[in-house]
Amino acid sequence: MVDTPVPDDAVEQLDETVRGSVLEPDQDGYHRARRVWNALIDHRPDLVVRPTGTADVLAAVTIAAEYDLGVSVKGGGHHVSGTAVPDEGVLLDLGEMNAVDVDPAGKVARVQAGATWGDVDHETQAFGLAVPGGQDPNIGVAGLTLGGGVGWLSRKYGLTCDNLRAVELVTAEGELVRATEDEHADLFWGLRGGGGRFGVVTTFEYDLHGVGPDVLAGSLAYPLSDAPDVARHYRDFMADAPPEVRLLFGIMALPPASHFPEHRHGERSVMLVVCYAGPPEEGRPVLEPLRSRGDPFVDSIERRTYKRFQRAGESRGSVRTYLRSQYLESLSDDAIETIRDYGTDGPPNGTTVFVSPRGGAETEPAADATAYPHRDAGHHVLVEARWEDPAADDDHIEWVREFHGALGPYTTDEVAMNFLTGDEPDERRRAAYGGNYERLRALQREWDPDGRFRTTREIDPET
Repeated sequence: MVDTPVPDDAVEQLDETVRGSVLEPDQDGYHRARRVWNALIDHRPDLVVRPTGTADVLAAVTIAAEYDLGVSVKGGGHHVSGTAVPDEGVLLDLGEMNAVDVDPAGKVARVQAGATWGDVDHETQAFGLAVPGGQDPNIGVAGLTLGGGVGWLSRKYGLTCDNLRAVELVTAEGELVRATEDEHADLFWGLRGGGGRFGVVTTFEYDLHGVGPDVLAGSLAYPLSDAPDVARHYRDFMADAPPEVRLLFGIMALPPASHFPEHRHGERSVMLVVCYAGPPEEGRPVLEPLRSRGDPFVDSIERRTYKRFQRAGESRGSVRTYLRSQYLESLSDDAIETIRDYGTDGPPNGTTVFVSPRGGAETEPAADATAYPHRDAGHHVLVEARWEDPAADDDHIEWVREFHGALGPYTTDEVAMNFLTGDEPDERRRAAYGGNYERLRALQREWDPDGRFRTTREIDPET
């Protein structure tokens, strides 16, 4: 289909039919609605519709089809590529649809697609329950789930998409369907890690697990010179750690947080960040070997609420962001040296590298059990830069790209789809779906034959 400007008649119909806001570029609220977490993105759709419920989504999709308009969907807005926000057509900003309904007896949560993980945790933790979700309360539920979803609970309870029971979705034909293992099973398969190009998801239904309200979690901080030893300690500890443990190794400049010594604020340091997804008293002897080796200048591992720990990685506001994601089959000594070298020499603030383990429940399913294909054990590496000054764009982007290239000899050539950036080459985009790419293309042709929906996950049904 060819994108065309939104006709005045279509705007009038939307104004008359939709309860939520219908915003043109010259109206208050338009620029706020089109913004995403990554301030590098400056896309300007022809029209923004902010639905308040499923009826508004149905109306918007139906009217868009009548006028042959492309439709993009923004959930929580916490993504890097920014392609959920188009430079033409209609943007559905689902931010007003953020309700979370918890059935504590049945251990089920129904979550609207505009909610964030902070919204979910607030409701579920009232009952000591959780969905394996993102490691930042501002991460959107929709994007994380549709792209797979990894967080502190993944090794114990699986990916976010593995905990999905049902999805309600508005199709390109303007119909509401429910997808489960038994209803529209192929569509349900594709929505668990295949992105959102099959329709507009309005509601997710998740299994809940007993987590919290308290967990044993926190960080260990070391001098930068200790990087190789700490990385090997991470590797050795995770080799036989129970699934309740998720441990991250990284290098970053310390933020001005109270638990870091003031004289070390802004100093590049080595980090181990850990969460034990079980009773805190059971976690203490498990984590003791981690804490007793080496000489950290900070040990903040303590009993704390799961909600509080989720806020530890909170990103505030829209900041210029660029990153690369890749998988390692193993964390070799050569890879560790490369991580140390590039992690040491990055731009001073806002540049980080973190290595996280694969394993446990997240790698138990077969690669084709869901659309998310990356089920092999190993490690994930995320190289990220966040900064504010546009004049520093080239320095930060070049550092990420060079770091990514240097790690190439040690990677599997796969990529986590939730970390794809807008300038990824075609082979990287296809690698995000692995052997499931062709099946996803066929599924898109079935559910969106005219290419009505545009999202962050690029699956080309024609090539």
